[in-house]
Amino acid sequence: QVQLVESGGGLVQAGGSLRLSCAASGSIFRINDMGWYRQAPGHQRELVATITSGGSTNYADSVKGRFTISRDNAKNTVYLQMNSLKPEDTAVYYCNAAAYTVSWAYVDIWGQGTLVTVSS
Repeated sequence: QVQLVESGGGLVQAGGSLRLSCAASGSIFRINDMGWYRQAPGHQRELVATITSGGSTNYADSVKGRFTISRDNAKNTVYLQMNSLKPEDTAVYYCNAAAYTVSWAYVDIWGQGTLVTVSS
């Protein structure tokens, strides 16, 4: 079984910064893509950023130039550095990972979510 645990959310003023972390644990053989998604009240969950095991990244247009995704493969951890935050970035942020377990099962897993609130 593989689990994702997120941390780093909170309340910040517009223009401020936050760093989210997401650590994977359990019976992991290999983690492929990892990513961050968010869901604001009354909206569908949307992609924020993804990163491959080789470090290639992809960002939503709304966060390009402000957010940076990175990962530490040795620690099975993905990060999201969020700068120049705006009130419209307020949402629950979810971590996602696509992984193979030690029994070669392919799993697509989600964290429990961490709330980011940006005040104006």
